[in-house]
Amino acid sequence: MNARLTFLGAVGTVTGSKYLLEFAGQKYLIDSGLFQGQKQLRQRNWAPLPVRPAEIDAVFLTHAHLDHSGYIPLLVKNGFKGPVHATAPTCDLCGILLPDSGHLQERDAEFANRHGYSKHKPAKPLYTQQDAEDALTHFKPAVFDRTISISDDVAIRFLHAGHILGAAIIELNIAGKKIVFSGDLGRPNSATMLDPAVVHEADYLVVESTYGNRRHEQQDAEDLIADIVNRTAERGGTVLVPAFAVGRSQSLMFHLDRLKKAERIPDLPVFLDSPMAIDASEIFCRYLEDHRLTAAQCGTSCGVATYTRSVDDSKALDANPMPKIIISASGMATGGRILHHLKHYVTDERNTVLFTGFQAAGTRGDALTKGVKGVKIHGDYFPVHAEVTNLHMLSAHADTDEILSWLGNVERAPTMTFVTHGEPDASEALRQRIMKELKWPSSTPSYQDSVELV
Repeated sequence: MNARLTFLGAVGTVTGSKYLLEFAGQKYLIDSGLFQGQKQLRQRNWAPLPVRPAEIDAVFLTHAHLDHSGYIPLLVKNGFKGPVHATAPTCDLCGILLPDSGHLQERDAEFANRHGYSKHKPAKPLYTQQDAEDALTHFKPAVFDRTISISDDVAIRFLHAGHILGAAIIELNIAGKKIVFSGDLGRPNSATMLDPAVVHEADYLVVESTYGNRRHEQQDAEDLIADIVNRTAERGGTVLVPAFAVGRSQSLMFHLDRLKKAERIPDLPVFLDSPMAIDASEIFCRYLEDHRLTAAQCGTSCGVATYTRSVDDSKALDANPMPKIIISASGMATGGRILHHLKHYVTDERNTVLFTGFQAAGTRGDALTKGVKGVKIHGDYFPVHAEVTNLHMLSAHADTDEILSWLGNVERAPTMTFVTHGEPDASEALRQRIMKELKWPSSTPSYQDSVELV
């Protein structure tokens, strides 16, 4: 096997996942995600790829989150004509995530032009909702654990990664050699998701490191959620949860339903204010074999919230002063309805803004959890008086010990392990642990690094 792997994203950062694999004249892209967070990263979304999209033969997608899938509409818009292979749940989730992403970009551009706070005249979306709809025709649903022949020398298999519904570890067999991409690894013993599949063999391995230098808190998540909800309710405040529409929203509703039934929190109204999260919840209940919940548990946990689809209903939540719990996307407060809620609730000390996982550098979520005194939204600054907290144990990412434990199942050291999808300190910390504890050769690639796989 003589192949080349080029790192076009998710190195030195947790966003923009893109790995270009070239073999025997074929070009494959593993993930095609958007860069998010800091401006210099987001600018990469607008820069041309070092490979023409029309030359890419296929995309293999680990899961639906936009930092892994959100560039696909632009790839298609710029000439990609091949298939996008992904698990069936991922295909369904992308069916709501990608058009929503295009819609939000159109709306944000229109909002910026109307209010004049963009430096670009006029501001334009990266792609439109129609571009995303066009891209969805390229998706080819795959079944977990079933080998798909791509060519005479290339085959692919999707294995359960946990993390979110449909998330996969990708195992590529190229001319008899195995290249494994972890994607985003979920946590073992999750309340809602399956454990990541065990991998026993890999000639080359690409592993994520979001929490490569951190261990999740050992406290019980429901104990902490109950404490936050109770003390906020005692203040007469609202708990505002910026949550990822896919995965975290469904987990939160599961925990809130259990806490209410146990009478551990007051019977505050819960609102799921994200059309995308509402649709994702319905998809979650459709694929019972791909998570831990029964049909009955799906029904009751998703039923704990009142769904608000319309803009008017969303605005009404802010006009209503009663204490409540609002779950709204996006999880890092980078866009969507959560921004309008933040403007209303972050200035009042009675309220709590509850984050539930990793916050990428340069995002509002990162700034808020680090204790900024004011946050900029839609061109204006809002003082932060609300309580702000982050429950990392609710993250859908494995921590450093859990990643090492998963890697330890590989029976023979890979030729090279590439540590990606993490901030620099996290990736380097995990690389050092792999070198010292597993005695494997490992590296932390840089943006656009290219290596020969021999």
